Amino acid sequence: MPQAEIELHHWLAGSPAMPTVVLSHALGASMAMWDPQLAPLTEIRQVLRYDQRGHGGSPVPPGPYTIEALGRDLLALLDRLHLDRVSLCGLSLGGMVGMWLAANAPDRIDRLVLCCTAARMMRPEEFATRAETVRRQGMAAVADAVIGRWFTPDFATTHAQTVASIRATLLATPAEGYAGACEALAAMDLRGDLPSIKARTLVVSGAQDQSTPTQQSREIAKAIPGAELVVVPQAAHLANVEQADRVSEEMVRHLLAS
Repeated sequence: MPQAEIELHHWLAGSPAMPTVVLSHALGASMAMWDPQLAPLTEIRQVLRYDQRGHGGSPVPPGPYTIEALGRDLLALLDRLHLDRVSLCGLSLGGMVGMWLAANAPDRIDRLVLCCTAARMMRPEEFATRAETVRRQGMAAVADAVIGRWFTPDFATTHAQTVASIRATLLATPAEGYAGACEALAAMDLRGDLPSIKARTLVVSGAQDQSTPTQQSREIAKAIPGAELVVVPQAAHLANVEQADRVSEEMVRHLLAS
């Protein structure tokens, strides 16, 4: 049964006279995840940030969710804002939404940045199990393991306040929203969609990413015609936070490239 579209919590910044770039966040995060990129991006684009269904300030319909439902949520938001064509930068879950949109609504996506993401999870059954765990025990049951994969040990030690803030966002994510999105990852397989993507694509990988290792980024870049791969050293899964300047530079370069 198709999942009903919902009205996403969102925020626009920058000049409406400029083209728009959409920032789509990871599982268990919120639009605040993109704070490090806001200043450099608003110099060159209008920036649309939003919370995925079940996350942040967006509604929390019962799961399971699908990547298609998350993609259609965003399409409905673009329609409400009268944004016909945008670029999209997505990390992890956000990148999966980006791949779905670029393949299924190609006229809506100009350029694509896929950061620390995968077209198919390595062990999808683990996400079905994680959904059961958070529904039964709450977000605290998975927080330590998730945060441990999001950052390198060095960054976690030297940027404890940043990590604590992101952990707080993870813990505040509604269990049903997180579980529903986990079920979307468990069922997802976008590999067959990749060769049809026409948007100019940059794939960014964190060299120490355990959640979506660089090999998965290489597979995406190989399958999308003309895609470019950049591997960012000293970064785990939330590369846009851990190596904010480098990731921002790559995003800006890609968005402005002629």
